[in-house]
Amino acid sequence: MARWLVTGGAGFIGSHLVDALLARGDAVCVLDDLSSGRRSNLAATAELVVGHVADPRAVADAARSCDGIFHLAAVASVERCSKDWLGSHRTNLTGTITIFDQARRAHPKPLPVVYASSAAVYGDSDRLPLSETTAARPLSAYGADKLGGELHARVAWSLYGVPNVGLRFFNVYGPRQDPSSPYSGVIAIFADRIAAGRGIEIFGDGQQSRDFIFVTDVVAHLLAAMAGLRAGARIFNVCSGQGLSILDLAQAVAQAAGCKPTIRHEAARRSDIRASIGDPTAARAAFGLAARTGIAQGLKSTLDFMKAHRLP
Repeated sequence: MARWLVTGGAGFIGSHLVDALLARGDAVCVLDDLSSGRRSNLAATAELVVGHVADPRAVADAARSCDGIFHLAAVASVERCSKDWLGSHRTNLTGTITIFDQARRAHPKPLPVVYASSAAVYGDSDRLPLSETTAARPLSAYGADKLGGELHARVAWSLYGVPNVGLRFFNVYGPRQDPSSPYSGVIAIFADRIAAGRGIEIFGDGQQSRDFIFVTDVVAHLLAAMAGLRAGARIFNVCSGQGLSILDLAQAVAQAAGCKPTIRHEAARRSDIRASIGDPTAARAAFGLAARTGIAQGLKSTLDFMKAHRLP
């Protein structure tokens, strides 16, 4: 039976990954400081170590006897990273280096690592769709730290022999994404507001386009990336390859909820990227995977979950 460490495993994406690993009979240790993750997201059979990903002792304790590491722990909010530049840097980059450092110290050989990067590394590029060869020009502290993590991943392989894969997540959505947080994903916030009969705030004209991918499709990519990982330091987009404007998203969420939205436009936010649409070609070739969940199906699953599990 394989045993895995999942950092950030009590969070939105991490808890879905933990469920998938447990469902196939693997053992899982979760390292999470519970700053945004929830114990209630975890099955009773998952071991939980409460600690910070930048704490070497906590990481060493959690990684003991593991066969590999899925590193998802992050301050995953551009706005929050801008407000707490130094604190988020400790989690997002120092934490990633701490994971690679622990992986290289494993015996008899370094542990494989699959880690979460982000489409934020691209910045506001006019070359669409965004491929792994598109120049990385992050506009935010979050994107800069994610790009830094990718650079340290190369070092982890070239100097220390830590095999790794980085996955550039685009806009992930689905059940367990907390709509009560102002830093949560736009779909969770829209769905929560519409379900409560409240209006939707859209920053700017709403023509910003995003590439949305359902959480179970992301988990499939995480599992595929770890399977057979033996050498190298590679990067892949995890995306649908389809763009959707924020205005069209609002209409789609309302349609799924069976109501008409009230939309209020606010001033555009600083550093808001105009278009972010990914190219999934490389991941399809490497893993034989494509995003299978369409936006209508994904929104229905998300709304059904929110109705059944109203978060405090």
